[in-house]
Amino acid sequence: MSVANFIKGSYHEFKDKVEWPKWSELQSSTIVITVATVILALFVFGVDELFSKAIKNIIDLLSSLFI
Repeated sequence: MSVANFIKGSYHEFKDKVEWPKWSELQSSTIVITVATVILALFVFGVDELFSKAIKNIIDLLSSLFI
């Protein structure tokens, strides 16, 4: 199979056989993904802050014991 035939077949596949989502479906999916991403980012930020403070407290406690 030549490269040209592959490209023609791929074009035909995308043009005629792929069912592309409607604009309203894309908008609602984008909103869901955006909200989920923001929630996940806030969760990761919160866990990072929690662990940072916990590790800082442990280091402060250990350094006060040995100084």
